[in-house]
Amino acid sequence: MESQEPKVTGSPLMYSNRVTLKTILESSDGEMVLVGETVVVGGWVKCYKEVKKHRASDTDHASPGRQGLTCLGILKSRIPRFRTIIRILCGPASSPAAREELEPLVPEPTLPSTFFLQINDGSCTSCLQVVIDSAIAPVSAGQILPTGTCILAQGVLEELSANEKQIIQLKAEKILHVGTVEQDKYPLSTERLPLDSLREYPHIRPRTTMVSSVTRIRSTLEFATHTFFQKYGFLHVQVPIITTTDTEGFSEKFHVTTLLGKTSKEKEPVGVSDADVVSLETAKAAVKEKSAVVEQLKRSGNNKESLIVAVQDLQKTNELARLIEEREKSKPVTAVKPDLLNFNDDFFGRPSYLTVSGRLHLESYACDIGNVYSFGPRFQADKTVSSKHVAEMWTVEVEMAFSELGDAMECAEDYFKFLCKWILDNCPEDMKFVSKTIDNTITHRLEYMTTSSYDKISYGEAVEILRKVPDKAFETQLQWGVPLTAEHLSYLADDHYKRPVIIYDYPKAVKPFYVHLNEDGKTVAAFELVVPKVSLNFIKREPKLYVQIGTVITGSQNEESFNVLNTRITEFDLSIDQYEWYLDLRRHGSVKHSGFSLRFDLMVLLTTGLIDVRDVIPFPRSHGKASS
Repeated sequence: MESQEPKVTGSPLMYSNRVTLKTILESSDGEMVLVGETVVVGGWVKCYKEVKKHRASDTDHASPGRQGLTCLGILKSRIPRFRTIIRILCGPASSPAAREELEPLVPEPTLPSTFFLQINDGSCTSCLQVVIDSAIAPVSAGQILPTGTCILAQGVLEELSANEKQIIQLKAEKILHVGTVEQDKYPLSTERLPLDSLREYPHIRPRTTMVSSVTRIRSTLEFATHTFFQKYGFLHVQVPIITTTDTEGFSEKFHVTTLLGKTSKEKEPVGVSDADVVSLETAKAAVKEKSAVVEQLKRSGNNKESLIVAVQDLQKTNELARLIEEREKSKPVTAVKPDLLNFNDDFFGRPSYLTVSGRLHLESYACDIGNVYSFGPRFQADKTVSSKHVAEMWTVEVEMAFSELGDAMECAEDYFKFLCKWILDNCPEDMKFVSKTIDNTITHRLEYMTTSSYDKISYGEAVEILRKVPDKAFETQLQWGVPLTAEHLSYLADDHYKRPVIIYDYPKAVKPFYVHLNEDGKTVAAFELVVPKVSLNFIKREPKLYVQIGTVITGSQNEESFNVLNTRITEFDLSIDQYEWYLDLRRHGSVKHSGFSLRFDLMVLLTTGLIDVRDVIPFPRSHGKASS
């Protein structure tokens, strides 16, 4: 006999029979294309509603609607009458025993419910309503209702009336999987949490609409990057993350070593206190857990004695955490200086670092096979707390053979405009969401950056413009030969030109050693692409915020002369041994070449309108923050 199972359709995912919500809700053929089809959907519950079915009254047992009931169903409906008869015949003394005999025999019937779940699977900003009748697909409210519950359901897509908020829903026929949630520990709720609070849960925050939307925008920008460079004949090259070269010459670097792990560990002394053996992280975790218990007991309001005990326990744990923190602060700092280590015994046999930039390594390929690019993480051990910098940031780096400064500036401008246009064309729903929730001018701003022409001015011209501005307009006094500050860049891009501006020919002292020295001997062939600040019109937030993204792209023509480069290395007081391989590129068939770097995380920040780079990086790493 053939199976009567419905045929599951709906263009499921490769390697899965699930259909994404984006396919259902944002189909290019229209939202109604899958109505009437049986599909499998999965996702996490964002919000829910339960509607209980009413029990029919005893007076209607003779109605036509009751004729289909089984004997057991009729028996269950007569339990209250049986109890009354028992009390009358057997008396109050024996009625409890008789009731105990009767109740297990015929249990109280459980009324069926209809559950209305709003689920999202991360493929789009919209949610799909899933309707579950517990009589058809047996599940309990405790299993599927809590926010964050994961469900996989099979059912038929139905069209709703025009009066409903949604025009399509799934009528569930089977529940294939339920991933339950520990409600007291789950950090998300139906209320939107501030982004700084979500940073404490980087492994859970992708379930929020904001973070999932930012992630899709980030992925689209990454794809656009590869599309642009592959279109114009660039080769993708993976540069090393671990390097023996100080790329910039003056950056704070992370040392990579195995020597520190070989130090002997002292045994804990006998008879120490709790504050000596418990770590500060453990104590803080205990405080957080016990605070949650206290809050739960306060909300319930039932057991005052338990609340008193819990509060006392929390106070003791807080005191222990305070003692541990004081002990940690009083410990002497025993940092190991790199120059005191014998790197001959180290893994690489010499000092090694996490790379600050991959442009030097890219040069070796550009000088052999032509135009190349790389995309990966770059590291700086800078302890400064900033909304635009963390320890690990992703960077797009480009090197072009047989090219000069003007070629690099032109390529950087075209690439930047390509990213702006690509995100508008390929992420319309996510851009609508960030426009609605963060900045309602963001789409217009990206369109303007795509179509406008960018002014190109030298550092000297920028200084002349800024010197005409009254001195009190800037907190930092402007002098030739020093880097332009954020307020200087902001004035040029926002007030003077009112669009992105490219500044080139910087003083040689403020740029890396490898940048081509100009004929004047004072400036080098380097440039920066500066974008206007972002105005943030947050919903229900006053006053309006302005964020200066500043420089998104930095680039240069690199020095091709062996003698000049060798002199510059000496001027920066760098070790010649580190750069012998780099000097070889000038010894053997030198060529003019140029390139640039785009700070990818800042580009995502600019595109989404957010104000802190930690909110656009999946797992941000900053000073004192690397918990997951």
